[in-house]
Amino acid sequence: MLFNSFEFILGFLPLALAGYLTLVRVHRVAAAFRFLLLASLLFYAWWNPPFLLLLLASIGLNFLVVKAMTARREGGHSTGPLLGLGIVLNLSTLGWFKYAGFAVANLDRFFGLDLTVPALVLPLGISFFTFQQIAYLVDLHHAKLGPVSFRNYALFVTFFPHLIAGPLVHHREMISQFSAAGASRITLDLFAWGLTYFVIGLAKKVILADGAATYASPVFNAADAGQPVSLLEAWCGSLAYSFQLYFDFSGYSDMAIGLAAMFGIFLPLNFFSPYRSGSIIEFWRRWHITLSRFLRDYLYIPLGGNRHGPARRQFNLFATMLLGGLWHGANWTFVLWGALHGAYLAINHAWRHACEVRCWTWPQTRVARLAFVGLTFLAVLMAWVLFRAHSVEGAFLLYKAMLGGNGFTLPLAYRPTLNSPGGLGSQLEHLGVEFRQLSAFYGTPELIWLAILSLIAWGLPNTAEFMNYANRVDPSKPTPERSWQFRFSRLSATIVAGLLIYALMSIQSVQKSEFLYYDF
Repeated sequence: MLFNSFEFILGFLPLALAGYLTLVRVHRVAAAFRFLLLASLLFYAWWNPPFLLLLLASIGLNFLVVKAMTARREGGHSTGPLLGLGIVLNLSTLGWFKYAGFAVANLDRFFGLDLTVPALVLPLGISFFTFQQIAYLVDLHHAKLGPVSFRNYALFVTFFPHLIAGPLVHHREMISQFSAAGASRITLDLFAWGLTYFVIGLAKKVILADGAATYASPVFNAADAGQPVSLLEAWCGSLAYSFQLYFDFSGYSDMAIGLAAMFGIFLPLNFFSPYRSGSIIEFWRRWHITLSRFLRDYLYIPLGGNRHGPARRQFNLFATMLLGGLWHGANWTFVLWGALHGAYLAINHAWRHACEVRCWTWPQTRVARLAFVGLTFLAVLMAWVLFRAHSVEGAFLLYKAMLGGNGFTLPLAYRPTLNSPGGLGSQLEHLGVEFRQLSAFYGTPELIWLAILSLIAWGLPNTAEFMNYANRVDPSKPTPERSWQFRFSRLSATIVAGLLIYALMSIQSVQKSEFLYYDF
């Protein structure tokens, strides 16, 4: 079930809210959380009912390991063997469904073994609920948490706003909220705040992200089919995909926070204007924040982190990002994408170290900041080509076009304007520019759309800033309120209602509008 679908918005969500809030209102808090657990399981089963059994089996087996580890720890025994067993069980399940076909296909390709590639359906959210449970086991091994009930553990894993595509929540952020104190937080003010947050995310997805997909998909589909594309098509298509993924993931993250807030639960930020980053290091502190945290705490640091010198740190960074790329999907494009970001981070850290050693400083001016932001975005955009392409060959065809390997071609429709008196048409043709029909470039409407998306990404406050997320989640540490931040009024309610209506009218079919991170 998609957040951006009529069955969810007009069916599941109202019923789930009605049942949960009714039970909370009559002080049946335990029943309310049991109801929320059942609603989350129904949400997951809607996609493919048999896979609910896999989810339940995963939760059940992990909880048995949790209970056994707790008992051994209380008895003064080592929990290491049970931790190893839990990790093997989780990674084996993930490996079978996500990577078995990839492994067999590559063995067959490189060694000619004539193997049958298993046709497996990837269960939704398997990467997220697997990693969350591994983190829980690791922290339990290190005695970082106490006993937990099955209800709270299962709800921590399955809470529907984060179940399918994150954020990758940590147990200390969630389980403590499944209590009477958490339920008592629900007010009309918080509900309206969460609903507004959800509507903003919905609009990002169905209006901005799906709109950008119109311009991105034809370019990447052509490259994956082996068809040459022009320099203009390649760059505009890559830009369109960069914004499609940006607003798709940003929209999902906003919708998850908004949905959880309507149930009185706060999810962590997972997205904070990453295209404003002035370095790759900063980018990964703003993009998929909870995944970056997981990779740091449960992979990079156990590998040694930065404790064994610069060379080992660079290796650990590269290995972490390589595995992070593979986590996103069983395809060599994701492996190369992870390797590229690993190289980016290694270079970024080496550069920072060199600047510190040699006491190099850079002017703290707006122009310098813009230059760093522009360079970082260019590096990220080039990596997104690998992320989006279905094949390495398709990605390199796009790289070739972006670097001018297919020449420079302008749309045939521009020729009369450029050949007008005083125009540049003849000079451009003299320099080798061709004019022909471009099937994957949509002219001025596409350029205007890219300009609008750029303005929103770089020029406007993000949702967390606009909705004052920090003050809402932690009122004990208030931040100064700004005049442009959201405030409840009749006018704001009217605007939100209008945005919701427009977003509902913009909802497309499931095939065209699925969240991109559902595939991971």
